[in-house]
Amino acid sequence: MADFHQNGVISTLHNFSHRTVDDIENELRTFSKDAPIELILPSLYSELERPALKNIVECLSKVKYLNHITIGLDKANKSQFKNAKKFFSNLNQSHSVIWNDSPRMKKLDKNLQSLGLAPDEPGKGKNVWYCMGYTFARGEAKSIALHDCDITTYNRELLARLVYPVANPNFNYEFCKGYYPRITNGTLGGRVTRLLVTPLLKTFKKVLGHRDYLEFIDVFRYPLAGEFSFRSRLLKEIRIPCDWGLEIGLLSEMQRNQAYNRICQVDIGDTYDHKHQILSLESSKKGLSKMSIDITKTFIRKLAAQGDTFTYNILRTIKATYYRTALDLLEIFHNDAKINGLDVNINEEEIAIEMFSNNIITAGQQFLDNPNQNPLITNWNRVQTAVPDIKNTFLDIVEFDSKS
Repeated sequence: MADFHQNGVISTLHNFSHRTVDDIENELRTFSKDAPIELILPSLYSELERPALKNIVECLSKVKYLNHITIGLDKANKSQFKNAKKFFSNLNQSHSVIWNDSPRMKKLDKNLQSLGLAPDEPGKGKNVWYCMGYTFARGEAKSIALHDCDITTYNRELLARLVYPVANPNFNYEFCKGYYPRITNGTLGGRVTRLLVTPLLKTFKKVLGHRDYLEFIDVFRYPLAGEFSFRSRLLKEIRIPCDWGLEIGLLSEMQRNQAYNRICQVDIGDTYDHKHQILSLESSKKGLSKMSIDITKTFIRKLAAQGDTFTYNILRTIKATYYRTALDLLEIFHNDAKINGLDVNINEEEIAIEMFSNNIITAGQQFLDNPNQNPLITNWNRVQTAVPDIKNTFLDIVEFDSKS
């Protein structure tokens, strides 16, 4: 049952289920007449072969307040790009598909890398970065929403509620983060948030003491949600990581650059499910294992940048404290699940905690071995300064590829 509770330094916008999606969309259509609303969809080609994205496109085709949709397509050859153009042609809105693997995009990427302006690590962060750059180059949007392409429970209300706080001209929010319950087929989900991020934040507080940054991240009900929206001013300012630390890194940038009263989180759904990552006990380079390392490194780098010192002994203390804290929280999660008739596999959850615990040392050691590594991609304001014609070049490439 939703309530009015405000639990921290940012605004929490609840869903009391007293307003229809049609009503919200009607208001958004009014907003979009004077302040265009756009959507970014970062996608792997493989998502086109799954039912989730097909449903997302069907839902979006009925949305009338979006002025443009930018799709970033990763891991696609030429024939797959042609299939993607046909797939997204079902959208009724103006839209563009950025073929990230096209010869011209690869050349642009290589040129930007030679100037130290583009990430050399592929992944969602890089895809999102180029999508934001293209939206910046178009220069029409006033508010932008972004969400993943693997949401199996997607509906129009999710998008409408996600973009509303930044699209409403009477609100002062510059950035909005979506949140939702992670309950899937009677099972409590959200393992990385529950079993890594929440106990790790509590651990940092115990070991390092009070930090405004930690309090800020901790106030978000689902900090790893891939759904957020923002006003166009941030397009050229945002710096994001290119790895699995994208969501935490983005929140870190908001904490550093924005006034708290310009940031909010909004309830965007009663349920949420998506493609699940494997735990990957055998390899730290994929699945939730790599995700946990990237997220932990993001936290360590941010805290180090604010003056905290990390040594191997401190990392061992953090690991031990995290492990005890995570197990205590697991008991709470188990009790919460049981009273609500949900399943939780205690054995699997403890295995995940053990892996996350070991990965804290791995993440910390990677930081100590390379403390000067810059995890954040350059913002588009700097790119434009270094390459004044980047907007026209980018627009020409996407247009040329679309005709190929």
